[in-house]
Parts: sequence; structure tokens; C-alpha cells
Amino acid sequence: MTASVPLGMALRPRMSTDDDPEPQATVPVVPEATVPVVPQATVPEVPPEPEPASATADPVPAVAEAKPDTVAPAPEPEVASPEVSEVAPGPGDPESAAVPAPLPARTDAVVDELPVDDLPVDDLQHEAQRFDDRPSNVDLASGVLVRRSRRSTRRWRERVDRLTGGRLEGGGSERREDLVARIRQPIPGDYRIAVLSLKGGVGKTTTTVGLGSTFASLRGDCVIAVDANPDFGTLGQRIPQQTTSTVRDLLAKASGIRRYSDVRAHTSQAPSRLEVLASERDPAASEAFSEEDYRRVVAILQVYYNVILTDCGTGIMHSVMRGVLDLANTLVLVASPAVDAARSAAATLDWLQAHGYSDLVERTVVVISSPRPGAASIDMDALTAHFLARCRAVKVLPFDEHLAEGAEIDLERLRPATRTAFVELAAMVADDFPALSGRHAVH
Repeated sequence: MTASVPLGMALRPRMSTDDDPEPQATVPVVPEATVPVVPQATVPEVPPEPEPASATADPVPAVAEAKPDTVAPAPEPEVASPEVSEVAPGPGDPESAAVPAPLPARTDAVVDELPVDDLPVDDLQHEAQRFDDRPSNVDLASGVLVRRSRRSTRRWRERVDRLTGGRLEGGGSERREDLVARIRQPIPGDYRIAVLSLKGGVGKTTTTVGLGSTFASLRGDCVIAVDANPDFGTLGQRIPQQTTSTVRDLLAKASGIRRYSDVRAHTSQAPSRLEVLASERDPAASEAFSEEDYRRVVAILQVYYNVILTDCGTGIMHSVMRGVLDLANTLVLVASPAVDAARSAAATLDWLQAHGYSDLVERTVVVISSPRPGAASIDMDALTAHFLARCRAVKVLPFDEHLAEGAEIDLERLRPATRTAFVELAAMVADDFPALSGRHAVH
């Protein structure tokens, strides 16, 4: 016979075995997780049953008195460990077996009621991640901002084929074969091209990627473009990114470079096979790209690449420009059909001549890149005549919607006229390749 217990107190039957001794007059251990939270004011006083209590049931009233002490006002999270509660069986109760408490459901309920400070580590990490999702420049990817046309990128090629009887680029096959032959002529050693402009926003980086992609797609050797802009250049964002490594990482591991694959681990490659070595984009990087750094990079690259293009910064007075100009075989000077841009390009030529680079001025190819559709309001004939009197060649790049996106550049998405212009530009630059000597020379 057992003494009565107050209502609302959940006691489980005790697990009895053959080896268990007689019930001891001890307070049973009740896991806090299995005892519902009941305010003290809501526990009613229930009189004991009229039957006399046995000697073994004397401690039960003590349990009832101790109940307010065993019920925690706020259970701790660590009580969720699975245990089997044991209490003395009452009369008429069958022998009870070990019954695991339904802890998973109760644990979830307890965690939901806990404040943020008491959440487990995984939940705290989830909360921190939710508050750390702040906007950054990484969110402005080309796949998010650019609305791609659903038309096939090769549709213009099919139209050109129908109009020209299978001759690509809409021009004569003989002319195209001549341009490709000039681009594919062999190079003794390596050839370094510096693409520069004193004025920003005229298409310098776009020209670097377009020219480099044309060389890489038509030549069989390795072509790479290096971002030498000391002020967070964007060359690495104009092709699909395959690595987060930068020119700084390449220099840090320069002593361990033994083969082409060691350099390739630090570059990203476009569909045209053009490789790009990106500049440092971390705003926390305090050390600027210097002349010595550039010379070390070129010394590494010229062992594995035949054509090296350098995307320079807009300034001409910073230290890296001295190394760029000293090592360049030719210059590509980019301007736009505007008065201020034309004056900046002319001022660049003046500065080069005044500082001992007259030979580079004579070998320079000027590119006039149209930033908007339609005819320019300035006299293009007078503009081209001015630069032809000072430089080796001038090429006008027409406006192209794909280039104006400022996103990743794919040659397959260019208009036929734009792609033809890049092929002609590459042929103009290739005309300055040094001639081979010896038994491999072409006579």
C-alpha cells in the first residue's frame, strides 16, 4: 500500500529485478527533464488515503514535501541525457521494465524555450551566420546583374555562313587567312605587351581581355594577362574565376615553382584559353604592387608563356610603371572618341618621349574604343591621323553590348564586326614580333 502523492507529479514505475533488495527509505531520483514544470501555487493539497501506510511507504510523504525543491523553475540544457527513472512500484502495478524517457521530443521543446545565450553551439553558429550575411562586392557577380539573351551565341555565325558561303567573320577567306597567319607566326622567346591609359573608363581592361583572348584562341602556345594595377584592378573579374590566388600568392611561392603546373595553380583560364593572373583585391593588404614585384613576376612567366599582356593602372607615375615600360616590347594605348580621352592619350605619348621611351612610342598601337552606340560627334579622321603620325598603327573598336556589360568576356558573344576588329588588332600587334633567325627562319 502506498501513500498518495500530489496531483501533477509524474512518477514512473521503478524497474524491479530479482536481485533488487527491499525498497529502501530513500528519496527516488527523478530526472529533471521528465518532470513537468508546475508552479508551486498551482499544486493542490491532496489528503492521503485512509489506508495505513506501511513501513516502506513512510518516505513517500517526504518525496511529496521535497517536490517543490526538485522541480527546477528553468531546466538546464544538459539534462537531455537519456536515463531510465526508477521509483517504487505501487500495489497492483506489474513488474515494470526499463522505459526510456521520450527525450528527443522534450529536448526540442526545451531548446526552443531557451534564450539565445543558452543555445547549443550549432544554433549559435546559425544565428551568427544569419546576422553576418551583409552585402559586399562579391554579391555583384555577372550572373546576378547581367541579363543574358536566350538566343544561341552562335546564331550570328550561322547567318554569316549563309551569306558568305561558309566564310567566317563576313569577310573574304583569303583576308582572314592572312590575318590568322600573321597572328600565328612563331615567337623566339616571349613577347610582352603593355596595355595602358591615363584616363579610366575608356576600355583598357576590356581591350586587354579581348586582345589576349584572340591571341590565345588562334595561337597554339600559352598566353597570359597580368593585372599590374596597384589600386585593386578588375582584370580577374572579366573571365570565369577558377582560383582565389593572386599575384601576391605567386610571389610568395616563387621559390617552389619548378614547372608550368606550379604557375597554373595561381591563374584562371577563360574559354578562349587565355590565362589571367589577378591582382590583390583585399582592402586590408597594405603593401602596394611595386616595380621589383613586377620584374619578379615577369621573370617567372616568361619561362612558361610566349605572349604576356600587362593591364596597367591609370597612373603613370607609380613605381611599377617603370618596370612595365622597361620590359615591354610594345604598347597598346587605349582611348575613346572624346576630346578629353584623346588629349590624355596624346599627353601619354608626350610623357613617354620626354622620359626616354621614344622607341616604344614608335611601336605603339593606339586603340580607340567606342563606349556607346552610334557615330561619334568628333572627327574620327582627324583623330586617327594625329595618332598615325606618331605611332605604328591605329585601330577603332566598335561598340558592343557584350563588352559594355562590364562582366566576363566571351568571344562567342561578340558581334561579328567586334570580333573581326580584335583579330585585326592582334594581327597589327603581331607584325612587330621579332623575326626568327637560323634554320627555323621563314624567308
